[in-house]
Amino acid sequence: MEALKNYSDEDVRRSVLTAVKIVLIATAVALPLVWWKFGWSTALLLLVGAAISGSGLWEWRKLMTSMMAYMDAGGEARPMAPVLLGFFLRLGLAVVVLYVSLKFLDGSVYALAAGLGMGVFALTIEALRLVKAWTV
Repeated sequence: MEALKNYSDEDVRRSVLTAVKIVLIATAVALPLVWWKFGWSTALLLLVGAAISGSGLWEWRKLMTSMMAYMDAGGEARPMAPVLLGFFLRLGLAVVVLYVSLKFLDGSVYALAAGLGMGVFALTIEALRLVKAWTV
């Protein structure tokens, strides 16, 4: 628990940015393989899922950073409304993109799910890295 006390706001931001980088790397590796094996429409669904996943991590980082600044300033920081509006607009846009991609692309839904799961995969990798750093 001592290591958790030394975990700063900057460490949290760095962890989320590392997770976004992991999503980008996993997409860059998986995309050509999926395109080669299953075709362009399945690869595009994987890309759509990964883009939604990565943008979700990015928006979460922005929301988290704003919330931490707001709490550190005792409620005197800039208003949270623009950040929350952006967060929910991105969420709505993700729903529209998911609907359109499922409606008009004839690829595998599993590729879309794999792309969406990349964010969870990246956060799990980052969490395991942090646990290892704290225990060694």
